[in-house]
Amino acid sequence: MDNIVTRNKNLSGQNMRYWLMKTEPDDVSIDDLAALPGQTVAWYGVRNYQARNFMRDQMRVNDGVLYYHSNCATPGIAGIVRVSSTAYPDATQFKRDSKYFDPKATQETPRWFNVDVQLVRKVPLIPIKELRQHPELERMRALQRGNRLSITPLDPAEWNFILKNLACD
Repeated sequence: MDNIVTRNKNLSGQNMRYWLMKTEPDDVSIDDLAALPGQTVAWYGVRNYQARNFMRDQMRVNDGVLYYHSNCATPGIAGIVRVSSTAYPDATQFKRDSKYFDPKATQETPRWFNVDVQLVRKVPLIPIKELRQHPELERMRALQRGNRLSITPLDPAEWNFILKNLACD
């Protein structure tokens, strides 16, 4: 079993947290991460204050992340990644030609942040329909009707259930 499954503390000695991060596979897919072994990718473009606050205030290096493909034919969990940096200002907010440009953001007072993530491993796609079939996951925030956040926290029990029962090779 992956070390990230059984570890309880992150590098700073704090209790590890677990997350589900949604991405559109046309933007950055699990295959894109797999093509960059050992490298990190910036999780950029978040423009929701609650998701930003999760990254900025709560995410820590080595926190576990379920990498979720959304806005595609079959949405679902496609892999496991880890947070590989603390939050830092998202550079796209300052680029006028970026779709993520924010005219209210300044270098002195950035509004948007990102973290870097790194692939742990791909998993066979776990469709949202399958996730919804398990009573152990009925309270999972990402599965609640109307949830549109790109980042949601996971309860450790949800994380462990998914990795031990659904994300098997």
